[in-house]
Amino acid sequence: MSNYQVERLKINYKTLEEFQKFREYGLQELSMLEDLQANIIENDSNSPFYGIYLDGNLIARASLYRIDAKYDRYFDPPQDYYELWKLEVLPQYRHQGCGTALVEHAKSLGLPIKTNARCRSDEFWKKMGFVPVKYDPVRDRGENPYVWTPPGVSLKE
Repeated sequence: MSNYQVERLKINYKTLEEFQKFREYGLQELSMLEDLQANIIENDSNSPFYGIYLDGNLIARASLYRIDAKYDRYFDPPQDYYELWKLEVLPQYRHQGCGTALVEHAKSLGLPIKTNARCRSDEFWKKMGFVPVKYDPVRDRGENPYVWTPPGVSLKE
């Protein structure tokens, strides 16, 4: 397992081009291409997108959105948290620590994290220290939420 460097991706046309490599490998709902196109501002460095480069090529990516405490339905006490979406690693780089590096980066920011396990990824999230929440049809609306909490934060009952 290598020690990968996670970078915040700039929203620009080069990143848009790199995202197109992922579209052919993942499910349509996992593609961040549409998100990027909707938010494109030349070289905006305050983006919610993070990635790992190897030899100048983007090989893994994820989006991390900060959610305001007023929308928190998961944590006690209510607080800002991150929603980690669209974690995707190109097939030839899977099982080499890229996904772990992206999740560890998100955890290093110190806020609770919510994600949704997709594509039979439950075991990955559990290995990363996330726990499934008891499904609430009103709150979760068809999602399969998993959460990670830093010390001092617990799940709402």
